Amino acid sequence: MSQSEARYTVRSLIVTAVISIVGTILVLEASGRIDHTDNKDHMPVGEFEAIHVTPDEPFRMSPKASELHAVCENGYLAIAADVDPSFRGILVDYKNRGVRCRRPSPTAPAVPAQGAADE
Repeated sequence: MSQSEARYTVRSLIVTAVISIVGTILVLEASGRIDHTDNKDHMPVGEFEAIHVTPDEPFRMSPKASELHAVCENGYLAIAADVDPSFRGILVDYKNRGVRCRRPSPTAPAVPAQGAADE
């Protein structure tokens, strides 16, 4: 293709792409299709997987530690951020049931008491 046949410059194509992306975001925001929530009560802290560990099979895990730590909160496992330990989330399964951090006694109540000391 010769120089006289080129209809669009690279700069005009890049500007058109940027304007299209910004315009799309503005239209989605104005129409309410982008959801911004101020309620942080049910926001996921992270996504976790369980690794089945058996004595005879090795498993692969990253040598780098995550920026989260676990604590026992009223008998349930809570995940907290290292940078802000006050930001905690109770670990739940796919049915939104809490994951216990210790086995309950068969004679104990189903839900631990609020003032129960953590082990």
